[in-house]
Amino acid sequence: MIRLILNILWFIMGGWLSGFLWLVGGAILALTVVGLPWSFAAWRIASYSFWPFGREVVWAGEVTGKDVGCFGIGLNVIWFVFAGWYIALSHILIAVAEAITIIGIPFALKDLELAKLAMLPVGATIRVKP
Repeated sequence: MIRLILNILWFIMGGWLSGFLWLVGGAILALTVVGLPWSFAAWRIASYSFWPFGREVVWAGEVTGKDVGCFGIGLNVIWFVFAGWYIALSHILIAVAEAITIIGIPFALKDLELAKLAMLPVGATIRVKP
């Protein structure tokens, strides 16, 4: 019940905007054939941005025991240089503003997870917490 309340508050207070912007960004990336590898990652992040509580980010090494490989690392480096750092910075700034209030701390923690996702989107999956 707490997860539902937190998700509803998150969605109303800006989760819808964050998720929508990730969807639009993924669609723009998909229009450019070169951006297809990142568009799927952006859509995963969008689903997490809409409804983050009760779900967790799992990195490739934690699930399969294998890293993302050279291709994935290259994609993450390119993403970080051209888009990831300033998207992550926006999530960090929002997290700082949320953390000022006690009630905003759970939201700040989710924004910090989104910042990490924004920096390195390739190789991350979202799953329901056990």
